[in-house]
Amino acid sequence: MKGNDPTGKCDPLGYPRILFFGRPFEFIQTKDRMLALFEWARVLREIWTDGRALPKDPDPKWLGETAVGKWDGDTFVVDAVGFDERAWIDHFGNPHSEDMHLTERFHRLDRDTLEIVLTIDDPKTYTKQWVSDKLIFHLQPKEKIHEDFCVPSEEESFNQGVRNPAGGVGGVTVK
Repeated sequence: MKGNDPTGKCDPLGYPRILFFGRPFEFIQTKDRMLALFEWARVLREIWTDGRALPKDPDPKWLGETAVGKWDGDTFVVDAVGFDERAWIDHFGNPHSEDMHLTERFHRLDRDTLEIVLTIDDPKTYTKQWVSDKLIFHLQPKEKIHEDFCVPSEEESFNQGVRNPAGGVGGVTVK
């Protein structure tokens, strides 16, 4: 038996959880979208900036089916829908439904500091809207994104030796 964290099976972290994972990410801007490249599993998230609307009946995906962004003054505001409910919001196991609507506000405080505030609206799961604390990221433009994958064979060994015993699942018997 395994713990219930989806990452214990090498499932994707999902979004917004990957933001809380503590691994680097970078933004790449193109003509019609902003791309967020995350070091963990080389995940690539698309944020459309071409004026499209959010879909009315999204097809759930780990990172959300559609994210659309626009500038509000000096803040980049992203609305996203269509999240796979198997992913968690954070490392504490907070769930969400496929109807979660996520709003992100990205604001550069100075040349090297990015602030992100998340707002989650999911009436199927929560009685009121949830607004995150300010997430602060210190930009390191000379750093490169390294290769960092969840490899099932390595993850299973970690599960048996660390994750499961720590969670009280299938611990080691000492004689």
